[in-house]
Amino acid sequence: MFSNHKYIAFETIVVKEVRRFSRIWLQTLVPPAITIGLYFVVFGNLIGRRIGDMGGFNYMEFILPGLIMMAVIQNSYSNVVSSFFSHKFQRSIEELLVSPVPNFIILAGFVVGGMVRGLAVGGVVTIIASLFINVDVQHPILTIAVVLLTSIVFSLAGFINAIFANTFDDISIIPTFVLTPLIYLGGVFYSVSLLPAFWSSLSYFNPIFYMVNTFRYGFLGVSDTSVSGAIAMLGLFICGLTFICLSLLRRGKGLRA
Repeated sequence: MFSNHKYIAFETIVVKEVRRFSRIWLQTLVPPAITIGLYFVVFGNLIGRRIGDMGGFNYMEFILPGLIMMAVIQNSYSNVVSSFFSHKFQRSIEELLVSPVPNFIILAGFVVGGMVRGLAVGGVVTIIASLFINVDVQHPILTIAVVLLTSIVFSLAGFINAIFANTFDDISIIPTFVLTPLIYLGGVFYSVSLLPAFWSSLSYFNPIFYMVNTFRYGFLGVSDTSVSGAIAMLGLFICGLTFICLSLLRRGKGLRA
């Protein structure tokens, strides 16, 4: 049962997480929004004029959902991994672990904090894009559902990275060598139908490909993959990652001296 003291603990963690990144918004919200905005201007506006239409849409309209999703993924992940590792490094996480706060409340608090930052940056990117094109969402409910589920997935993934990390360098290895390549090869800037057969087939092993395309379907009504299958995959990822996170917390993996 979600009793009053559990709700207070959850609210406290979330508020602390939001205040943590909002106090330094010039470092946490503005730079990623500017970076994604530059992607939009350079690739969408300048290079997009030479590319022409993509999948029956203006190139700027085509890449917009992918750029928003990229912002949400990167910032949801980075917020949780940096915040939780900082708590672990400073040994303040031990205070939470010995308190009567259940592990699922601790996990939920950090995950929601990551979601807030990811969605905030995604919202800023959308506002910037609206200055260049008319942002028209074909399936609003699906669009909101996909971005929320994706944000949860990568907040959970960032939590796992933080648990296993031993140094601050360790929290940048996965984003640099795994997350970034998967994002760029996930169909953000192109349609998979343009790829040769081998690379097209390989794309279907990339989970971010499904997230980007389902989100694009919410915006434009077109997708290179099954929407229902992608939603089911997101649900499975959330269940699996949540189980792993709670198991690691229960065992105190990398958290207890």
